[in-house]
Amino acid sequence: MKETILIVEDQFVEADYLRMLVQQAGYAVAGIARSVVQAREMIEKQRPGFVLLDIFLKGKLTGIDLARELTEENIPFVYLSANSTEDVLAEAKTTQPYGFLVKPFRANDLLVTLEIARYRHEHSVQHKDRRAKELALQLQRLGASTLEARPRLLQMAMTLQPSIPFDFLAIDDLGFLRIGFDEYQTIGFAELQTITGRSAAEITATPMDQLLADTFQLRSHLAIHLDAENGRQARLCLYGRKEGAYHAEQVALLEVVRRELTAIVSAVKPQATASSKALAVPRSGKDHEAFEGIIGTSHPILHVFDLLSQVAPSDTSVLILGESGTGKERIADAVHKLSPRAQQPLIKVNCATLPENLIESELFGHEKGAFTGAHERKIGKFEKANKGTIFLDEIGEMPIELQVKLLRVLQEKEIERLGGHLPINVDVRIIAATNKNLEKEVAEGRFRLDLYYRLNVFPIILPPLRDRKEDIPLLARHFVNVYSRKTGKRITSVADKVLKEMAAYDWPGNIRELEHLIERSVLLAKGPVIEDILLPDFGRHVSPATEDTRMKTIHENERDYILSVLRKCNGKIWGPGAAAEILNVPPSTLKSKMKKLGIKKEYTP
Repeated sequence: MKETILIVEDQFVEADYLRMLVQQAGYAVAGIARSVVQAREMIEKQRPGFVLLDIFLKGKLTGIDLARELTEENIPFVYLSANSTEDVLAEAKTTQPYGFLVKPFRANDLLVTLEIARYRHEHSVQHKDRRAKELALQLQRLGASTLEARPRLLQMAMTLQPSIPFDFLAIDDLGFLRIGFDEYQTIGFAELQTITGRSAAEITATPMDQLLADTFQLRSHLAIHLDAENGRQARLCLYGRKEGAYHAEQVALLEVVRRELTAIVSAVKPQATASSKALAVPRSGKDHEAFEGIIGTSHPILHVFDLLSQVAPSDTSVLILGESGTGKERIADAVHKLSPRAQQPLIKVNCATLPENLIESELFGHEKGAFTGAHERKIGKFEKANKGTIFLDEIGEMPIELQVKLLRVLQEKEIERLGGHLPINVDVRIIAATNKNLEKEVAEGRFRLDLYYRLNVFPIILPPLRDRKEDIPLLARHFVNVYSRKTGKRITSVADKVLKEMAAYDWPGNIRELEHLIERSVLLAKGPVIEDILLPDFGRHVSPATEDTRMKTIHENERDYILSVLRKCNGKIWGPGAAAEILNVPPSTLKSKMKKLGIKKEYTP
C-alpha cells in the first residue's frame, strides 16, 4: 500500500473524482476536507503521508495558509488549482510544494505528479538524514581534536556553514563575522567598541541581538542554548543578512547535533578579548579549482557558494536560474568539479542554438538510415555524458514535445536513439539553466509542469550584478588582470572615479557586460590606470532633478516600450519568448512598426 492521501477540495464532484483516481492507483484516502479548519482536524487525528490541496477553498483561509502549516509539520503536499497565474505560482512556491496541478488535468497527469512528488520527498528525506549524520560525525571528530579554543570554535562555525548558512555566528561573548567564502573575522567586546564607536557601558546597556543587527545589517536570527554536564551554559546564535533565512528544518537540524555542539563548546572557554585578525581556513585544492573564476565576497554570491557546497557531492538534479550574463555556465562547471563525477565527462548543450529538427538527434543520437541524411550511427550527448554530467543550457527554449522525452530520461534513466528499437541505460547527472521565468512558461503552456518540478529539486538562483555591486571592484580588477595579460599591456588599476560610475550603473548585461567593457577599456587605456569607461546611457540612473519632464507623444512612448521589450529579448523578434510574442502581435506587424518608428536592430544590443 502506498502513502495515505488527504484530499482538501471544496468541490464535491472534483473531490470524489480525485478519491477514485488515487484509490485505483493504490493509495489510501484519509478523507476529504472541504476547508482548512476541517483539514486541520483530520490531520490531528491521522497524519497523512501526502495532501492534495486546492488553493481556493471556502472560508477565510486558503490552501496556501494550510500549506505553510504543512511545511512546518514536514507533510508533503501537491497543489491543485484552476488559477495558474504567475502571481499564484510565485506565492505557492514560497510554501515549498512537491508539485502543482492545473485544472482541468488528465488522470495520468495526477498520477505522474504524485510519483514525482513521492520521488522528490523521498530524496529530500534521504538528503536531510544523510546531511544530519555527516554533520554530527564532523562535529564529533572536531570535539575529539586537540585544537585550541578559538581555532576549534572557528572550525565548528565552518562546519555548520554549508548546512545552516550564516553571516555572523556568536558564542557567548565571541563572534565570527564572515568576510569571504572561507574567511572570518573574530569579533569580541573590544572590537565591538571600535566598530560601533560606543563605550563599554553603552554596549552593555544595549540588547546584543539588536546591536549586532544594526552594526552588521543582520535581518535573521536563530539561537540555541547549550547546557553542558559540567554546569557551563552557552548560547549559540546564527545571524543572516537575508530576511527569513532560517526555518523549522534548520532548527530541527541544530537539535539533532545539539549534543555534539555542547561537547565542543563545553571543552573551551572563549576569552573576552578577541583579536580582530581575519582567520582563513585554506580551501582544498579541489575547492580552489572548482571556484576559480567565480569572483565575489558579497552576501548573495557567498550564499551561492554555500549552495554549491551542499549540492555538489550528491547526484541531485540542479536548476540554475538567473539573468543573461550572471555566470550560469561557471556555476555548472563548479558543481561538476566538486562532484564524485569530476573525472568523468561534462557535456554541454545549448538548447537555444540547436535547430528544432536536429535537437532530438543531438541529445539522444540516431541510427543509420533513421532519416534522410543519416548516413551513419551517431552517439548523442546523453550517451557521451554517461557516468558524468550533462549541462542543458537555456532549457526554457526546449520544444515542448521534446520535454516529454527528457522527462523519460529523468524518470527511467534510459534513452532511445532515433530509428532505434532498444532502450539504452544512461547514468547521467543533469544540470539545467535558463534565464527565463519557468513558472511563467508553465502558466502559459510553454513548459511542462512535471518536468519543471523534476528539474527544480535543487534550484540555485544567481543574483544579478546590480544586487551585488560591492563585488564590482573585485570583478573589475580580475578582468583587468586577464586582459592586461592577453594584450601585453601593464594596466595596474581602475580609477576611483570609474569605480563610482560603475557602481551607479544598473548592468543589464551583468558580469558579461562588465567583462566586455573592461576588455574595451584595457585596449583604450593610455596609461597604467583605467581613467575612463564608456557606459551605455540606457543603463544609467537618472535623478529626478535631471530627468526630462516633457510629456512624450504616443509614438515616443510606443517606441520606448518596443525598444525595452527588444532589449529584454536580445533583439529577437519572432519565436518562443521573442518580442512579437510578448507584445502579442504578428512578427510582420512588429517589423512594420519598427520601420515606422525608426527602430533598427543595432539599437537593441
